[in-house]
Amino acid sequence: MNLRFATVVAAAALLSACATAPTPLQGSFTQVNPRDSVGAPQVGAPVRWGGRIISTTPGQNSTCFQLVSRPLNATGRPMSTAPDATDGRFIACRAGFYDPAVFAEGREVTFVGKIEGYESTRIGDYDYQLPRVAADVVYLWPEVREVEVVRPYPYYDPFWGPRWGRWGWW
Repeated sequence: MNLRFATVVAAAALLSACATAPTPLQGSFTQVNPRDSVGAPQVGAPVRWGGRIISTTPGQNSTCFQLVSRPLNATGRPMSTAPDATDGRFIACRAGFYDPAVFAEGREVTFVGKIEGYESTRIGDYDYQLPRVAADVVYLWPEVREVEVVRPYPYYDPFWGPRWGRWGWW
């Protein structure tokens, strides 16, 4: 019984290690998304938000990013499984220069920082209130590329063929 319990605990520990956030993204944060933070302002609240970049604007002393917020998975990466899921928009600014060619439109990024205020902007003819985050961490996620695996023809599989049936060789 103890061996079985130890195996289950070890398996759970190994699986949980696979779902941890990178070191810069770890910590405790206020569980609020950008859309909800506008309804109930929470200036100074620590947040970990992420999403897809809409625009990157370098300034004299800092770079500001406008993003479409996405829910984050266990590792802190914006979820791409539901491309239409959004938590609104937000602006994140960080001291220094971040190249708009690298931080291009559509790239996934996660920010850790504090809500420092709110900005009004226009999206089309709509006045939109965006939370502004003073970012301590800017984490650019590597691009995920789909790969198509092509098998050579004729494909040989020793476990399936013209003489291999449901119950073995016949």
